[in-house]
Amino acid sequence: MAGIDNIRSGQLFNTNNRPSARADSSASHSTASRDVKTTAGQDSVSLSSQGKAMGQLQQSMAATPAFDAAKVAAIKEAIANGSYQVDPERLADNIMKFENELAPQNKA
Repeated sequence: MAGIDNIRSGQLFNTNNRPSARADSSASHSTASRDVKTTAGQDSVSLSSQGKAMGQLQQSMAATPAFDAAKVAAIKEAIANGSYQVDPERLADNIMKFENELAPQNKA
């Protein structure tokens, strides 16, 4: 029988070529050695407009840096010279907002 990797769309194969569970090894061997019948075909793939758009989006995101290097440098400098101020109220609000986004939603 053809392996899963050898089966292609549009090809014909015979599923009756399975080896039997008999103790007779010669019958099992001759059944297993039969060739699988296939027809030659050419595979093709086409993407939908949504698939193409997703590919373009992925490429544009890959080209965009993951962070703003100038902003990171400015914050590092502010921390180093002591001018960076943390607003504890704003920090607490943002932590709570983040936790609420992670919490499972109650479904009624």
